Amino acid sequence: MTHAQAISATPIPDGAAAPLVGRLEQAGLIAVMVMAVAVQFSIAIAQVMLTIAVLCWIGIVALGHERPSVPRFFWALLGYAGWTLVSAALSGNPRLSLVDSKQLVLLLVVPVVVRLVPVSRRPLLLTIVMSLGAASAAYGLFQWALLHYDEVGQRPQGTLGHYMTYSGLLMLVLGIALSKLLFARGERVWAALVMPALLMAMALTLSRNAWVGAFAAAAVLLARKDFRLLIALPVVAFITLSLAGAAVNARLLSMFNSQDATRLDRVAMLREGTQMVRDHPLVGVGPNMVKELYEQYRVPGAVERVNPHLHNNPMQIAAERGLPALALWLVAIGLLLVDTARAFRDKPCRPVAGAALAAVVAMLAGGMFEYNFGDSEFLMLFLLITALPFAAARPAPENAAA
Repeated sequence: MTHAQAISATPIPDGAAAPLVGRLEQAGLIAVMVMAVAVQFSIAIAQVMLTIAVLCWIGIVALGHERPSVPRFFWALLGYAGWTLVSAALSGNPRLSLVDSKQLVLLLVVPVVVRLVPVSRRPLLLTIVMSLGAASAAYGLFQWALLHYDEVGQRPQGTLGHYMTYSGLLMLVLGIALSKLLFARGERVWAALVMPALLMAMALTLSRNAWVGAFAAAAVLLARKDFRLLIALPVVAFITLSLAGAAVNARLLSMFNSQDATRLDRVAMLREGTQMVRDHPLVGVGPNMVKELYEQYRVPGAVERVNPHLHNNPMQIAAERGLPALALWLVAIGLLLVDTARAFRDKPCRPVAGAALAAVVAMLAGGMFEYNFGDSEFLMLFLLITALPFAAARPAPENAAA
């Protein structure tokens, strides 16, 4: 048994409860798989499926008298969630902050995936996510080519509500595809076929944070496979930019323009966030209160009058929830990186662990320029991918997602 599997192994229930537990495992696995499909198209359906999966998980734990087994990083995330609730309760508008904190429920994706997705189903689940991501990419290309979603003011967004969410999900799916291409024997052809559509669709969103995240994740995976493969990165980037057109190239060059408006605004947001932390170091200004207090902290040089968040994961967490919440979040991500790297040493687990490693690196790199950890669709898919290396070492439920 591997390290990743050992921490998640679950007992087999005895007696009359066993058949019911088996049916709950089957229903829960199907719900997780439907959730993985729906999150790239409808957050409402994905959340309904998560609710069903959570109820199945609770039933399994209760009937089987199990002690829930979760990876180490989840306990730090629970601490982060607890401190968030403290911050919300002490916010200047507790009701607004507590309503916003409902997103913490999404953290249950971790124990649900760990318990309900058996090792044998992990490759299938990732293939489903990758295939639906390819379909979403194809729709984004359709929007760009025929519906004129081809400028900063109107970008491809797939079936989602915002191009940032869309680009973030494409970034995660790209990590899955590259991990399969590099480490999964027998699954490389489909990954290679969908990769161009994923690359082009993400490029056309003009979302620079997703470009940075995808580039960093690709660099890590290529280096883990063979350091010499890093030469492929500039080659692929050059080909993608050559095909993508003038808008993408102009957007890329704007990253290096010190007078670019969005760049100036992000620098201003860092200064504003720093002042929020200075004023409220322990509990922050409260979840969802950055937007409410933005004008009060707005500094000279800020471009937008109001911003909903600070476009930076660490700064947003510290400003909203305080330095203890940021410390707990960093501990969670650190443990996730360490344990995922350990799981990566196990060759059969490598495609799954590689996808998780890519997701973490992409989230961290892209999250320096966007608050992607606060995006519900992104968070659900991120947690699903990163929980998979720790999935339970048990047989798959019969007839489930066959």
